[in-house]
Amino acid sequence: MSTDTATTDATALEDRTFLDRLRSSQFLSDLLSNRLALVGLTIIIGMVLIAIFARFSYDLGALRSSQLGTVSDRLAPGWTGTGAVDQHIFGTDASGRDIYKRTLYGAWIAIKYGTVTVAASTFLGVALGIIAAYYSDLTDNVIMRTMDVLLAFPSLLLALALVAIFGAGLWKVVIALTLVYTPRFARVVRGAALKVLEDEYIEATEALGAKDPRVLARHVFPNTLAPVTVQSTLNYGLAIIDFAALSFLGFGAAPGMPSWGLMLSNGVANGLLTGKWWMSLFPGLFLAVLVLGFNLLGDGMRDALDPRMRETVD
Repeated sequence: MSTDTATTDATALEDRTFLDRLRSSQFLSDLLSNRLALVGLTIIIGMVLIAIFARFSYDLGALRSSQLGTVSDRLAPGWTGTGAVDQHIFGTDASGRDIYKRTLYGAWIAIKYGTVTVAASTFLGVALGIIAAYYSDLTDNVIMRTMDVLLAFPSLLLALALVAIFGAGLWKVVIALTLVYTPRFARVVRGAALKVLEDEYIEATEALGAKDPRVLARHVFPNTLAPVTVQSTLNYGLAIIDFAALSFLGFGAAPGMPSWGLMLSNGVANGLLTGKWWMSLFPGLFLAVLVLGFNLLGDGMRDALDPRMRETVD
């Protein structure tokens, strides 16, 4: 194979990368034509706007402090008992704090820490998966067998064990969940990278003298982004659920923090047994809706990025 032919083949095959599909109008058209994906995207955008609004409108210290002292009869949604204009439309919790403001601020906490967790686990998983696929043999066995050990444990159980080692706290939970999710990305990326490495343009690129870092960053990595993007979107919802679960169990958010998981825990302890259903309903509803949005968007992106489905439609 001549140098000119190898270069032409490499360019032609490389045009099929995820980045090219992402830039194309076909991808956007496929995604927006999926009604469920559009619903998911709308939910996510709405939640992000709510989170930003709450972050810059409410003071975290005020949201964490008790508002009604020792008053035992907490207020139901839509009633203040005083006729004030600023009603507690979601009611108040066992400490008299406004559930509406705390629930909205909880969206900021969920999205903030969920973003950091997914970004960190994606970065580590992609790096490990590509390295394992490219160098194979001993490197592949060491990396992937380690990932298999981590995958052998249920995600929440492993996260609990890691948090017990690292200690409680939101940032400690971020570290624990990053280690829990990294094997999933590594396995997905390794499988995608192995397929890419079988293409002729990889051999042509290596024959032209390209160094390993260039081959990995310029040719292998872009072709693994399609499954990584879908996995990241789906894991985003899972990360939010696991954050809430760990906070519910007392390992995540500190007492008083407007975290949905902690609000659910306080609602179960102080509300459900006394008939004050609103203490758990609203944070649980926001949590379910946000996770649903990411799941719908992830499914829609998977369909839009699947070349086989596009060929069938064409």
